[in-house]
Amino acid sequence: MRVTFAMLGWCLLLEAQEGRARLSLRSAVEMALAPEGNARVQLAREAVRQAQARSAQSRAALLPDLSSTLSQQNLTRNLSALGVRFNLPIPGFRFPEHVGPFNVFDARASVTQNILDAGSIRRFQASRLSVEQARSESENTGDQTASQVARAYLAAQRADALVETAGSNVELAEALAKLAERQKELGAGLTIEVTRARVELANARQQLIALRNERHRARLQLLKLIGMKLDSEVVLTDALSYAPVEPLTLKQALDAAHGSRADIKAQRQRAAAAQLQYSAVKLERLPSLAGFADYGSIGSSVNHAFPTRGYGLALRVPVYDGGRRDARRAESLSQLKQERIRAGDLEEQAALEVRLALDALESSDNEVKVSEEGVRLAEEELAQARRRYEGGVANSLEVTGAQTRLERARGNRVNALFAYNSARIDLGSAMGAVSRYLP
Repeated sequence: MRVTFAMLGWCLLLEAQEGRARLSLRSAVEMALAPEGNARVQLAREAVRQAQARSAQSRAALLPDLSSTLSQQNLTRNLSALGVRFNLPIPGFRFPEHVGPFNVFDARASVTQNILDAGSIRRFQASRLSVEQARSESENTGDQTASQVARAYLAAQRADALVETAGSNVELAEALAKLAERQKELGAGLTIEVTRARVELANARQQLIALRNERHRARLQLLKLIGMKLDSEVVLTDALSYAPVEPLTLKQALDAAHGSRADIKAQRQRAAAAQLQYSAVKLERLPSLAGFADYGSIGSSVNHAFPTRGYGLALRVPVYDGGRRDARRAESLSQLKQERIRAGDLEEQAALEVRLALDALESSDNEVKVSEEGVRLAEEELAQARRRYEGGVANSLEVTGAQTRLERARGNRVNALFAYNSARIDLGSAMGAVSRYLP
């Protein structure tokens, strides 16, 4: 893996082990959120920089505009074309129709400054809010990315657990196939029982092959999300496990969501910026005052130039622009209403997500407990069936049935653990505190 200076911190999270890197869930999330990590996170940071640049452009309308010119011209002018005609009653004199060529040198500095422009002030205030909104959007992108990485890591954990379970099932099927062959050799079993055991073994091996392929796909998805090369070899250090969540009431979860979620914060800031934009359009009806000044030297050449200057105030009073301001005000008012509607809808969506996450967490917590009991009972059933089969008081159908139920119970336990940890991530995402609820 190519290491740059920005990635140096990542390397501290990884340990080499047999040519592979050890990767925990939290380190995977930190890698995705690093400067050279997930592409969405990088794009969100660039959006913040763009918002800052737009704010600087809006601020420029409130600052002095200073410019300078330096010119040297050689001119001719047709006075008749300009309407300059004189008929003087002087014998032998005729006023020229054109003049030149002549030289003009001009070096000048000019400055303009808006003294009073309420609309520009409101637009600058709106742009500052837009920067804060972009930062909140970037934070929200980070939260979403953390949730995606956590889910991808859980999917990879689940794939590992299923492969491990499938390997245990293959070992069990091999042991039962040997048991059936031994029983047949002792005269206590039938050929069909050996065939049945071999069929179960073949099914277990086929399932193991399929699950290994699923594990490879899950690893690739995880590597893509955290910004690592797809040919990187990693070892997941965190296994799929159960860790209880601190009890939380619905009101506490809803208050945390409304106060912590970055997307809600960004939408509120977007609505506030729309309010300022609407105010800026309304204030365009007011007069604006600007000052201007210039100073320089003008003459036929540098050595024959004389200083000149000018300054003054300009008062601009809007009268009628064909209804353009009214149309823009109606448009900005509609945009403001849209942002307020989106803000209310987003808060309702957050409340829905919190409720669903709490329900899913409670349900999956019970599923984990039931699945653990199911595995224990299935293991006891299989042990009893094997003893009965070895004692000659039962046939292999009883063992095969117990074997199938144990395989299903093991798979149910893995799925229950995956559902429980996914519900933890969903709850953290709904509350705007993903890192707090990482398994």
